[in-house]
Amino acid sequence: MGFGFGPWPGEGKLHRGPRVRRGDVRAAALALLAEEPRNGYQLIQEIAARSGGVWQPSPGSVYPALQQLEDEGLIQAETPEGGRKRYALTSEGRDYVAAHADEVRAPWDDVASSVGSDAIELRRLFGAVAMAGMQVVQVGTPAQVAQAHQILTDARRKLYAILAAEDEAAAE
Repeated sequence: MGFGFGPWPGEGKLHRGPRVRRGDVRAAALALLAEEPRNGYQLIQEIAARSGGVWQPSPGSVYPALQQLEDEGLIQAETPEGGRKRYALTSEGRDYVAAHADEVRAPWDDVASSVGSDAIELRRLFGAVAMAGMQVVQVGTPAQVAQAHQILTDARRKLYAILAAEDEAAAE
């Protein structure tokens, strides 16, 4: 995940990150490679983009999945002249995707929905605040940077106060 924010709310309890089932990376790779050949980095970036930034699989999950798909004969590695290694579906892979359309249909939607829309909106807001903060650091005066520092410190304290108030109410 881009900023490593979590835990994410889901199904009435907190857990770390989105719910990713075994096979989701495999299904996502097949779905994306059915559109066009891509390298592993492009797969990671596209999954993150399509899930609204909620799911960003690690290279440690994507590359083994690609190797497994290659071993199964569903994809093949190709290196265009002067380009980076990328993967494309084989004819067997195209047949598999057609026969298993439900399995490979947009798994990023299922993963993103496992965290809920409130968490997705908060994550988007965290990113916007981080970008604004970086702008202040890059072009702001020392006084503006100090003011931004105080605002963020206050925001952090207020967020923890929300949780503390909830904990106190639950203890009563």
